[in-house]
This record gives sequence, structure tokens and C-alpha cells, in this order.
Amino acid sequence: MDIKRAKQEIKDSIEAYLAKDEFGEYLIPAIRQRPILLMGAPGIGKTQIMEQIARECKVGLVSYTITHHTRQSAVGLPFIKEKTFGSESFSVTEYTMSEIIASVYEKMEKTGLKEGILFIDEINCVSETLAPMMLQFLQGKTFGNQKVPEGWVIVTAGNPPEYNKSVREFDVVTLDRIKRIDVQPDFEVWKEYAYEQGIHPTMISYLELRRKNFYRMENTVDGRIFATARGWEDLSRLIQVYETLGKDVDREVVCQYIQHPMIAKDFAAYLALYNKYKTDYAVEELLQGKWTQITIQKIRNASLDEHLSLVGLLNGKLSQLFTECYLTDSYITKLYEYMVYYRDNLANISLKAVCQKAENDLESARKAELLTRNEEKTFLRVNTFLENIWLKMEGITQAESDIYEKVKEAFSREADGLEKQTETVDQTLQNVFDFMDAAKGQYKLFYDMIIDKLRVDGLLISDNILYKGMVAHDDFVIRRKKTIVKRMRNYLDYICNCDYLSTSLIPIGDGVALSYKNNKRGDINE
Repeated sequence: MDIKRAKQEIKDSIEAYLAKDEFGEYLIPAIRQRPILLMGAPGIGKTQIMEQIARECKVGLVSYTITHHTRQSAVGLPFIKEKTFGSESFSVTEYTMSEIIASVYEKMEKTGLKEGILFIDEINCVSETLAPMMLQFLQGKTFGNQKVPEGWVIVTAGNPPEYNKSVREFDVVTLDRIKRIDVQPDFEVWKEYAYEQGIHPTMISYLELRRKNFYRMENTVDGRIFATARGWEDLSRLIQVYETLGKDVDREVVCQYIQHPMIAKDFAAYLALYNKYKTDYAVEELLQGKWTQITIQKIRNASLDEHLSLVGLLNGKLSQLFTECYLTDSYITKLYEYMVYYRDNLANISLKAVCQKAENDLESARKAELLTRNEEKTFLRVNTFLENIWLKMEGITQAESDIYEKVKEAFSREADGLEKQTETVDQTLQNVFDFMDAAKGQYKLFYDMIIDKLRVDGLLISDNILYKGMVAHDDFVIRRKKTIVKRMRNYLDYICNCDYLSTSLIPIGDGVALSYKNNKRGDINE
């Protein structure tokens, strides 16, 4: 299965393991809570999804890579203890608390979360001395004589033997006591994640064109060469920072992350062209609704690679605008919560108290380790707004109701800023649609740019679909328009036969296609 489905399977299992009856007892007793084994190639996102699951389930997370551990750190140091059985005394070997088990208790103490996930990575790559302990851990949830606390679910991850020479095969007895989930790399799933995380649009457009380069692992005479999802994501972050600093990313830099020379060379060349197209096509002007027939003709005559690069550039800019608008909306929503709190308790609290509450809420959320990076930024933005207002009001003698009115006015200005930002995004999106309409024959390319952003139950409207009747009948086709007509027909055939769309054609004017999105792309086999 893909990583998205694997995440949901793990999340469902954890929710089931932590479900309780009316007496507070776990519906599935700890002894029947099988440890989960996530098996998949390196770099496909196994560790990242565990962080996401912990936040979404609001439980703690303790993560370890077991290959770094010795028998002593995992099991604990042995010590001799005198015990009496009947009338005789015996020396008995016991163990100090395992570092791993101790970390679970420390996490509980630090965050206040009594339930969580103990994640052990590279579980099948342990040393020979530690291997028996790992089997004991999976079967009995103990290290030495120390048991994993109740309410903590064990999730492990490992690599198949073809990716790691140090892999140890589990026997049937062990496999019969775990819940195994096998994960395969899937570009379509990663692409959805990439849009959400703001991955550089170059990555997405390049991999759309060369999907086989998304994940490759090959053996050569010089050793193993590879490209992984982790490598693409990390390189994306570097490119974004380099752009901010005015630095160039060349082949040598790409090779540091994409350790497959051929792919690194190919992507570096694509990136150079991609940056060139920013100027050639005046992307910023396109987004503002400014273009000429020369630009349109240039696009029509361009290669497929160039088409995809342009789509990637437009998509990247749109994604950036969407993200900024979403973050501002989150900020206004969170700020509104404190404004309501201030208003409802105006008789008993001050603006300073509201500031203190916001600060305390942020620290509590940080302590529980349940905030995403964007959620933390939203909190910080709210705190900055409240603190700035309070500093301006400090030392001024006014009734608290008057102070509230001034804070309310400042909040209204922030909300107005969101409305203006939304209008800008809406206009920019309209400009892209207008450009799409002008660039007849490029509908499929623009379709790929927007379809994943359209929600399920949404409606896609394709205008001028019959293109003066030429798409409907060959008798109307003008010779110099043959290429455009062919592309329009291919697009029409695609949306009419696509399993996740229900399309109706309305032969009015130049024709309109109404496509109802009934599923996400990738959820149904086309």
C-alpha cells in the first residue's frame, strides 16, 4: 500500500488500541495490542507520518533508531540483588531501567500525556547481541524486566533486505505476534503531500514529467545510487532558502541530496531552464492578467517540457498565494478566539491578562509537543499582535471597555487585510483561468494544475470546449488549427472517460463541459 493508506491504517489501529470501555479499561487489552511493523524502502516518509499521527491523535511520541543502541542502553545494566526464597537467600541478576523505557516516563512527565507511541526505527537491523532482546520486546513489550507503560502503543519500522545488508529476518513466531504493513513509494500520494507542505514547484513539475525518477535504487560497480522522497523534500527546502539568499543550485549541490548522478544532472538542467522560463514568459505578469498574443503563440509552439515548466511556475505561485491566505485565515481565526474571551470576561480581566493567557496557551501546546510548525507560527503571530497593543496601552489610564474597543478596531484592520488578500488570490486565480482560456490546446496541462486543488463534490467548468465546432466535426477544422483541435479532443476524451469525474457536455455557443468531481484522483483506478 502507499504511505497515505499506511498512515490511516496505523492511526486506526492506535485509536482502536487506546479505546476504553465505560470502566476505563482498554477494549483491546495490552497483551492483544500487536506491535505494528511498518516495512518499506528507506526515505519514503515512515518517520514523518509517525509525527503526524501523534499530533492528530494527541498522544506522546518517543522515537528511537535502534541501530544506535547497545544491549546495555536498550535493556539496562545488570546488577546483583539478594532475594530470600523460603529460608534461603539467593543472588539474583536484575536490570536497571532501560534508557528507552525511561524516555517514555520522561515524556509522560514532560508533556502530561499518559498515552503515546513508542516508535522504534530500523527494528530489523539490530546488532547480533541485541537481536534476542528485540524479539522479547516485540513479543512481550519489555526490555529486560522493564515493561512498556500501559497506554503506549509500539510501532516499529524496518527496511526490506534488498535495501540493507544488515537486515535480520524475523521468524514465524515473531511475525505471528505483530501487525505488518508493507509500504511502496507512490508519486501521486507524495504529490498531494508535496502541495500541502509547499514543496518547490520545480520538483513537482519535473517529477510529473519523469515519474520513474521519483524513487530509484540501483546497484552499480561504484556502489548503490539512489533518489528518494526524503532527498527530494530536503533538496526542496534548500532551493527555497537559496532563492531567498540569492544563491544558485547547480548539479554539484543537487548531487548532495539526489545521489543518483544521472537524475541529479537531469534535474539540475531542468532547474536551470525552469528559472529561465520565469523571465521568458513573464510569469508575474501572467498572474496579473497581462499577456500578449506573442506569449500565447510562444506557448503553443513550445515543447512538452516547456509546457510543464510553465504550469509548474504558475502552480507554484498559486500554491504560495493559497498557503499565505490559509495561514492568515488561521491567524485571524485564532485571534478571534482571544477577542471573544476578552469580550466575554471584560468585567474581570485586563488586556495584559489576555496576553498572558495567549502566552501560557502557547507554552502548554509546546510542552505537549502537539503543534505543527504552522500552528506554532500562528500562535506567535497572535501573541505578537496582543503584546504590541498592550505595550501601546501600557501606562495609559483608560477604562477596560475603552481599551477593548481599540483592540477591536485593530482586529478589524487585520480582518480587512485578510479580505483584501482573499480578493487578490481570487483575482489571480481568475487571471490564470483567463490565460487558460486564451491558450487553447493547453487545457490538459492546466487541468493537471488545478484538479487536485478542487475538492470532492466540486465542479470543473471547461469553456469553449468545441472550439467553433472544429472539435465536433472534421469538416469545420482549419488546417493551421489541427494541433489545437487534436489536443482539445484528447482533453475532452479524458474528462469524459475519467473515473473520478462525471462530465456532461452542453452544446451551447462554443460548448461547455461540466465535470463533477466524485472522488480524489488516485482513489480509483483509472
